[in-house]
Formats: sequence, C-alpha cells, structure tokens
Amino acid sequence: MAIALPLIVLILSIIAHEVAHGYAADSLGDPTARLAGRLTLNPLPHIDLMGSIILPALLVFTGSPILFGWAKPVPYNPYNLRNKRWGEAIVAVAGSATNILLAIIFALVVRFGASFGFDATALSLAALIAFINLFLGFFNLIPFPPLDGFTALRAALPWHLSSGMGRFENRIRAMGTLSLILFLLIFSFIFVGPFFNFVSWIFGLLVGKGI
Repeated sequence: MAIALPLIVLILSIIAHEVAHGYAADSLGDPTARLAGRLTLNPLPHIDLMGSIILPALLVFTGSPILFGWAKPVPYNPYNLRNKRWGEAIVAVAGSATNILLAIIFALVVRFGASFGFDATALSLAALIAFINLFLGFFNLIPFPPLDGFTALRAALPWHLSSGMGRFENRIRAMGTLSLILFLLIFSFIFVGPFFNFVSWIFGLLVGKGI
C-alpha cells in the first residue's frame, strides 16, 4: 500500500490537471471537452495505459526520484476560444495552476493541521499530495513540447516567433510518445537534481515546520 499510494495520488493529480484544461477551454467558449464527456474526475475516461499506468508504476517501483505520467489529453479547439490572443495560453497554464493550487492547499494542511487535530498519517498523506502536485505543476511548465509550458509560451509570443515554435512542435509531436520518453530520460540524467532541489525548496517554504 505504501508503494501504491504515490501512484494513486499521481494518477488523480494528472486527471485533475487534464480536467482543468477542459474547464478553462469551456469557460472561454470551447465546449469540445464537455461534449466529449471529459469534464469529470472519474478516472476511466482519462486513463492512458502507458502514461497513467505503466510509466508511473515503473517509476514508483524502481524508486525513481521523479514521478511523472500523463492522461489522455482533454480535447479542445483553439479556434473556438473567445480570447484569441491569450486563450490558448490560459488553457495550457490551467493544468499546472490547478496542481500548484492543490499543492498549496495540502501544504497548508501540513503546516497547520496538527493544530486542528490531524494525526501523523493524515499529515504525511497531505505532504505526499502537496509534493507530487508541486512537482507535476512545475514540471509541466517546462517549455518543451508537448508540455504545457511550451504551448503557453508559443501562444503568448508574437506570430512570427510562435509560427517557428509551432513548426518545431509539429516535428516533436510527429515522433509520438518516443519524444516524451527521450525527454524524460534526458531530464532524469541531467536536470532532475536541480529541479528536485527547487521543488523541495518551494515545498519547504510552504509547509514550514508542519511535518
């Protein structure tokens, strides 16, 4: 159960991330995700066999310093968005913003929960939820396709710059899942240390001496 718990938290956090994309798009005038039945926290419509089960399980059971995965992307049509200038960037950032908000909420539980009678088990679970969401939120803001940070940056840049980034993104996406796996391998061997330390520092600021 101790090994399975991070996996369950990760999967649910990924689903919250994807649903947030759909709600952001729907609020901006694109009903695609809603009509597809994807504005739900029910895991079944969101589960991707490789990204939601196999890869996260491998990371957990091999003791990887990073936990990552993905759900089926929530569909949306950027041409339906009312805000043509910032709509796509808002939709892209919504997922990470949701993860970071969840991280803050559960970090505050860790920080102040003992005063309200939360036991050590509840505080440990809150800390796990906070850290995983913090890691997932900031990881997705990395500006490399197909991560949300790249989409948000491309959408926010002037057209002559964003079009070049769009062509680069299309080449990366043409590689399919292989491109994301290669990126994860490079990230794991080169960048995971500084990134983990950064997330741990933010986590420490949020929870204080709560755990």
